Amino acid sequence: MNLDPVIHAPARLQIMSLLAAATEAEFSFVRDTLEISDSALSKHASSLEAAGYIEIRKGHVGKRPRTWLKLTDRGREAFGSYVETLQRIVGRSLT
Repeated sequence: MNLDPVIHAPARLQIMSLLAAATEAEFSFVRDTLEISDSALSKHASSLEAAGYIEIRKGHVGKRPRTWLKLTDRGREAFGSYVETLQRIVGRSLT
């Protein structure tokens, strides 16, 4: 019963949790909601993307560049498994 080390870092866990509740989220929304810096979010998002857990999409709204993040199917499965494992670990202390 191991927790996924890619997800386990607090900022990455928060990113995964936020994205699990959405189809897609704009980079600035994630940054502001989690109250982390651009560089911290970028670093953690890159780690999650390298693991295949999120997709990073770049585009424009009008002439302004934008970046969106979303969970991949693999990311949703990994997050669900992470949550189940965490519930089993915590459940032991409640019995």
